[in-house]
Amino acid sequence: MTNTKEKLGKKVQKLRKNLGYTQEELAEKINISRTHMGHIEQGRKSPSIKIMDKLAKSLKVKVSDLFS
Repeated sequence: MTNTKEKLGKKVQKLRKNLGYTQEELAEKINISRTHMGHIEQGRKSPSIKIMDKLAKSLKVKVSDLFS
């Protein structure tokens, strides 16, 4: 069973790929390291609220959409 961090990570990865961004490009847009971006997508790290807000804006969705 996947947990919330893993679900969030998979959703971020899917949205990122749909927009044609690499992990590095998205990480640069939201001012975090590519490694941290990878950990978020793998469900190993939870993004802060500030990072979630930046992710949602960069991925052109609402924060709530990251959890659906």
